[in-house]
Amino acid sequence: MRQALLVIDMQEVMRPVLWRGAELVERIARLVAAAHQARAPVIAIQQTGPPGSAFDPASSGWRVDPRLRLQDGDLRIRKTATDSFYETELGDLLAERGITTVVVAGAATDFCVDATVRAAVSRGLNVDLVSDGHAPAAKGDPDARMTPEQIVAHHNRVLSQAIHPGGRVRLIKAADVFSDSE
Repeated sequence: MRQALLVIDMQEVMRPVLWRGAELVERIARLVAAAHQARAPVIAIQQTGPPGSAFDPASSGWRVDPRLRLQDGDLRIRKTATDSFYETELGDLLAERGITTVVVAGAATDFCVDATVRAAVSRGLNVDLVSDGHAPAAKGDPDARMTPEQIVAHHNRVLSQAIHPGGRVRLIKAADVFSDSE
């Protein structure tokens, strides 16, 4: 099993609006360090939007949170959709490196994390979803009357129990990621 860490949308603009955003950044920073220790590729995915938007690459909030301590050799991919594979080079980069399992962490649980996990397994990849390594908006989903805690629990359950056409989804705590790597 060859793993890569996908860090989804952990951009500066996201931290203040995420549920437990500062805590999530620190937890993912530890994942990045563990991936580096295990010599697993780290791929930072960045949501990109039109000029003047919150995800405009020219805005200071667009950059990956520096507290993640990415290194020069880490990969960065720009995306324009919730699915990190959609019209990006992510699939090709994983295939070139022989990656069979992606470790997924980041934001937001109910948007880009969900879409990326589903896209990964549809492409035959296995997913280790970091059960305590993703978060929705701090306000949760008021329209659905779901708290942030409920959103995380719901997506962890649904994604790990759904019937997927390709790979499998396994829930794993951040502290256990890369502990059994090659």
